[in-house]
Amino acid sequence: MIEIRDEAPQDFPAIRNLNVLAFGNLAEALLVDKLRAANKAAISRVAILDGRVVGHILFSPITVERAPARLHGLGLAPMSVLPEFQNQGIGSSLVRDGLEMCRQRGYDLVVVLGHLRFYPRFGFSTAKDYGLDNEYNASDAFMVMELQVGVLGKISGLVKYAPEFREA
Repeated sequence: MIEIRDEAPQDFPAIRNLNVLAFGNLAEALLVDKLRAANKAAISRVAILDGRVVGHILFSPITVERAPARLHGLGLAPMSVLPEFQNQGIGSSLVRDGLEMCRQRGYDLVVVLGHLRFYPRFGFSTAKDYGLDNEYNASDAFMVMELQVGVLGKISGLVKYAPEFREA
């Protein structure tokens, strides 16, 4: 049975390894390290199976060009599952759990740059339909999910991830 919980310092090496194996390079592992070091890992959860970290999800703060000063939005990135455990529902469980944590902690919205067949099942919609753009020239793959009703009607413009994304 999968257990999902907040990451702990003893998980850091396993999370790093997991991201390298899942993405096939160091970029996401370095991004997680940089976000954590900058105190920008707002929500970071791990999936544990038989005492082993098999999945990870991280949410970090974003800004929106035209938005109320009190807007609290997050970017979902990265989300990873060890290759041998992919396509078993672990990623979906991490996303559902992570979004629920975002709601419980009072966040207004979440954006993701991700797979068009994966993220819409959780309630994500194409961000450009709400007047939102991104720094990566992504079109349909840049998606948003409203956590507080009516937030998307009050914002527009460029969404920026933490500077650590550009550094990684």
